Amino acid sequence: MARVAFIVANDFEDSEFREPYERLRRAGHEVTVIGSEAGTPIQGKKGKEKIVPDTSIDRVSPSDYDALVIPGGYSPDRLRMDRRMVDFTRGFFDEGKPVAAVCHAPWMLVEAGIARDRTVTSWPSIRTDLVNAGARWVDQEVVEDGPLITSRKPEDLPAFSAAILHRLDAMGPRRPDRSMDMPATNSLSERPAI
Repeated sequence: MARVAFIVANDFEDSEFREPYERLRRAGHEVTVIGSEAGTPIQGKKGKEKIVPDTSIDRVSPSDYDALVIPGGYSPDRLRMDRRMVDFTRGFFDEGKPVAAVCHAPWMLVEAGIARDRTVTSWPSIRTDLVNAGARWVDQEVVEDGPLITSRKPEDLPAFSAAILHRLDAMGPRRPDRSMDMPATNSLSERPAI
């Protein structure tokens, strides 16, 4: 089982959070939702999702996790203004761990300084930002380059989620389940609506 971090802020793209989150959980991976503050509800852009982060960015380190997922929407624009979130993202890349970013989330790759010389994809409107940061942009459903996994839009989520799962499987045996070491939290699917 891998430990996977999701970083989110208000106005995340609802499906770009929910689909990878559920696919990873169904595959047996431990998923932690990280926000700027623990316990503060975060609203999806379309109002379909309202989540409460499991923990805050101040209480985690990339070394605690095996992979990072960044949903799109307007959330990445907010996240890239938070130095802690940017440093967290950069830490995964520096450790060679998967960083999966969909839609507008590759903005975080730019802000973290990890897009240069990488082939990536994204929502078309941020193509110029990625190219200006030194990335090679392509219009494909999913692109993998080193630790980076990128996709363009919600319609690409099946391929995006499959690429993350394939990468986690390829990593081989992972650390043992640490749920006994962590305080109990309710999973998002078990939480009552807010």
